[in-house]
Amino acid sequence: MATEHHTTDTRITVSRTFDSPAPEIFDVLTLPSRHKEIDGSGFIVSDDHTNRITAVGQVFTMNMTGDHMGGDYQTDNHVVGYDKNTLVAWKTAPAGTEPPGWEWVWELKADGPDSTEVTLTYDWAAVTDKALLQKVHFPLVSESQLEDSLGNLASAVAG
Repeated sequence: MATEHHTTDTRITVSRTFDSPAPEIFDVLTLPSRHKEIDGSGFIVSDDHTNRITAVGQVFTMNMTGDHMGGDYQTDNHVVGYDKNTLVAWKTAPAGTEPPGWEWVWELKADGPDSTEVTLTYDWAAVTDKALLQKVHFPLVSESQLEDSLGNLASAVAG
């Protein structure tokens, strides 16, 4: 269950092998109501009455909290990648706005019937708004918090 990681100036990627089949992991990842369980950052409070993620183009809303936003806030998460049991990705935006460029990508690669390599990428390369870049110090979520998310996901799937 070793965690691998790779960090650049605009992207953090962490990977871990799970002793679970990809469909079980994907089931947790595509249900926003379970995202609080897997969040290693501590920012997620709850989902906002959202349905399961089933396709690109969907938007799900999360209730969040954090000093970087002055307390409680909401995000709209625009699904930009979906491939059943292998990929789910979304770009996050303050509620009611278009995504300014950062995204979360979860990739699942089956390695036998009960083993799956899970890769989580936090990428902010597409953020170009200079005012935003001055206000928000990327990355907002650290590599260790992403690793915590993988650990939390493993617990959520096993539970």
